[in-house]
Order: sequence, then C-alpha cells, then structure tokens
Amino acid sequence: MDIQVGLRERKKAETRQAVHEAALRLTVEHGFDAVTVEAIADAANISRRTFSNYFAGKEDAVLYGEEERVRLLVARIRARPSAERPWQAMRAAIHDVYREVGAPDHEWAARTRLARKHPALLARQLANHAALERELAEAITERAAPGDAMIQPRLMAAAFLVTLRIGTHLWVEEQRTCPLHEVIDEYLTQMAQPFV
Repeated sequence: MDIQVGLRERKKAETRQAVHEAALRLTVEHGFDAVTVEAIADAANISRRTFSNYFAGKEDAVLYGEEERVRLLVARIRARPSAERPWQAMRAAIHDVYREVGAPDHEWAARTRLARKHPALLARQLANHAALERELAEAITERAAPGDAMIQPRLMAAAFLVTLRIGTHLWVEEQRTCPLHEVIDEYLTQMAQPFV
C-alpha cells in the first residue's frame, strides 16, 4: 500500500512539474497574456480538467517552482537546530535549499523578469510573499527562547525576504556572473547587523 501511495504521489509531483515547465516555456515564448490554460494543458499533454486538479490558474502554474522553493525554505528553517538564533537559522536554511535543489538558474531568472512585467503574476507573487512572511514569522516565534529580547518576528521575516528580493533583482538586472547565493550572502550580512 505504501509503495502505491508513494508512486501515486511521485506521479502527481511529476505532472505538476511538467505543467509548470510548460507554462513557463509558453509564457517566455509568447508572453503571459497570450498563453491560455488550454495551451498549457496541451503542451503538458493533459486535459483542461486535469490542469484544474493541480493549479487554480495559469499564474499558479508559472510561479509553482518559486512556491516550492519557498515551502522548502520554511521547512528547512524549522528543521535547523533549536540553538541557532532565528537570523542564523534562516541564513543556514538558504544554504540548505541551495545544496538540496541547486542555485536558481536562467529559467528562474526569466520567471522573475516575467513577474515584474505582468501585473497578474506580480500580484500572485506578492500574495505568495505575504504568506511566506507569515510562515517565517511563525517559525521565528517558535525558535525564540522565553524572555528572549529580539526584534518583532514579522519585522525580521520581512527584512529577510526584502533582502532576498533585492539581492535577486540586482543579480537578474545586472546579470552578475557570480552565483546568486554569493550576492544574497553579501546582502544578508549587511542586513543582519540589528539581528545578531
């Protein structure tokens, strides 16, 4: 029974990834506004109904990869040793994610550029970031020791996410040759001063 459940979940994950890749490819080729859910479903070799089982709309399909990284980041923060201070745990979790799934590549950079061009994608991305901010704040609160004097968890989570966003945007816009994680590390070090 466990083998069947594992196989079923793996097939679902593969289908979800295939739909995401088709949505991203079509959006890069034709522009977000010109791509329909039907076209994405056709490119992923699934029905429109199957598409709806996985994603609420094309915005979700395009941004799926980013959302998965976010979920993984929150999980890795929660898995860090409890003795780590919140900021150190978040920084270490970023490195854990890079080791596990690799650093973002040009496909990811293309999605970032798209999100800045299309209001529907930007709105969805901002909503995702707001949800992540709440989850990070919860993880920070869970990590705080009783009587620990630290900055308000929502503020720390927001500062962390803004630093990631700015570092990423500069990496994309300036087409830096160094890996993204080096840019992020540099900015997180600068931002960390109030939190360490």
